[in-house]
Amino acid sequence: MTDATRIKDLPSSEKPREWLLAKGADALRDSELIAILLHTGTQGVSAIDVAKSLLNKFGSLEALAKAPVEELCVKGVVRDKAVTRKSAFSLAKRMADELCHELPVLDTPEKLTQLLREDNRLLEVEHFHVLLVNAKRRLIRIETLARGTLDSFVTHPSDMFRPAITANASAIFLAHTNPSDHTPSEADIRFTHDIVRAGKLLKIEVLDHIILGRSTADRGKDYASLRELGYFY
Repeated sequence: MTDATRIKDLPSSEKPREWLLAKGADALRDSELIAILLHTGTQGVSAIDVAKSLLNKFGSLEALAKAPVEELCVKGVVRDKAVTRKSAFSLAKRMADELCHELPVLDTPEKLTQLLREDNRLLEVEHFHVLLVNAKRRLIRIETLARGTLDSFVTHPSDMFRPAITANASAIFLAHTNPSDHTPSEADIRFTHDIVRAGKLLKIEVLDHIILGRSTADRGKDYASLRELGYFY
């Protein structure tokens, strides 16, 4: 790398910080945003090049966010820079948590998925959630009932509805993560039908069952709604 490729030698219009001020953060690439967090590179390697090497090493922002500080200390990233990057991802998660506390209205699968996405994105095992809502479909709270595989999830309907009864919720949503595939299985469908029937007896409506996964080239969405797919009747 020559001196001409150092960030400080770039024209002002091409420097990440100046570009962010002029065009906004959305105009920057992932590597440029990470370079701003790193602040400087190391001898012979610019901050942008260091950022690119981190992205290449971990393969995605998701994997980068999950990486422990020790694994981030590569060439050009000393411990303090690794801590700064880890702090930035943690702040983003806390901001998402604050949004959860604003009691959003959950009237579409997209809104429900948006609420859960950040907290569940980095999970490597399945988690099962029950979302309690009032008559206006406004969130009361989220209950996490199980972690592991579907076979190890709570299977008795009382486990689903006890929190709803305690909170005086008028309806619930079911949601679980499946990092590998969010296509509903036969077990998912049978499980949902059982809970819907139990809800009718208890006068607590089950509004949907969302499976959170990852989008792919074949599947544009990162979730599946069993109601949208026609499994509610």
